[in-house]
Amino acid sequence: MSLIRPFLQEEAFLQDVQDATGDERVLHIWWLGQSGFLLKWQRRVLLFDPYLSDSLTTKYAASDKPHIRMTERVVAPDCLNFVDIVTSSHNHTDHLDGETLGPLMKANPDLQFVIPEANRAFVAGRLACDPSWPVGLDDGDYREVGAFSFHGIAAAHEELERDKEGRCKFLGYVVRFGPWTVYHSGDTIHYSGLVERLTQFNVDVAILPINGSRPERRVAGNLNGSEAAALACAINAKLAIPCHYEMFTFNTAPPDAFIAAAAALEQPVSVLRAGERCTVQKSAVGAMTSRSGD
Repeated sequence: MSLIRPFLQEEAFLQDVQDATGDERVLHIWWLGQSGFLLKWQRRVLLFDPYLSDSLTTKYAASDKPHIRMTERVVAPDCLNFVDIVTSSHNHTDHLDGETLGPLMKANPDLQFVIPEANRAFVAGRLACDPSWPVGLDDGDYREVGAFSFHGIAAAHEELERDKEGRCKFLGYVVRFGPWTVYHSGDTIHYSGLVERLTQFNVDVAILPINGSRPERRVAGNLNGSEAAALACAINAKLAIPCHYEMFTFNTAPPDAFIAAAAALEQPVSVLRAGERCTVQKSAVGAMTSRSGD
C-alpha cells in the first residue's frame, strides 16, 4: 500500500509556516495528521497533540493489532524549533508521544506543556522530565499560558474517567487568544452537558475526531463524522475541522459522512489534507472567513 503524501512536507511545510503572517485577526491552522495541529497567531505557535514519529507502528508491528501507517509524516519534530506551547489531551501515545515530544523539548528550551493534571506522574515518567514542568488542568480549570488562555473541558474517550482524586484523565481544551476561541476536543464521544459547556465559549473553530467507535478495533472510540458535525452545529462553531483519521488502517474512517452531515446542517467546515493550511480571518465586526490550501 502506498502512503498518502501530505499536501506540504518537510522543507515546503516549514516554509509555509514561516510565510504565514497577519495581524491579530488572522489565524493559521495546519493539520499534522491524527489529532495533531499547528496554530500560528501573529508570531506565536501552539501545537495540539502532535504525533510525528513511527513509534506506534514499531511497537505493534509483531502484534495482532498492527498500527499500519496510512500517511507519511508531515515534518520531523526537531525541525519545529519555533514552538511556544504544546499540549497532550491524554496519555495514549498518539497524543503523548515521547519520540515526538522529546525532540520538541530539545529544539525549544522555553517550551511550555499543557496536560491533564491527573496525568502528571505518567507524563513525567514517559518524557523523563521534571514533574513540576507541565501546566496541569482539570475539567473546569483555567490557566494563562503565555498569550493563550486554556480552559479544561472533560472528554469521554468512551467514558469520563477520573483518577482517585476525581480529576479527569481525558481533556479537551478551549483556548482563547486575541479575538479567537478554538476548541480541540482531544479524543471524545458526546456526553450529557458537553454542548451546554461549550456553547458559552462562542467557539470560532472546533477541531473534532471523526473515526467513530467500533468494538472490533479494540481501542476506545470517538465521535463519528455525523456526530462531529452535529456537535459543531449544536455549539454554533463558526468552522469545524475533522481529525483522527488516515493515520492507521485499523482505526480510521473517510470524511464523507462528516462532509454530508455538515452540508445538511449548513455547518461550515474545512477538510484538510495532512500538511495543509487553513487560514481564518475576522473582520472588524467579527464576521469570519476561511480558506484552505493557499
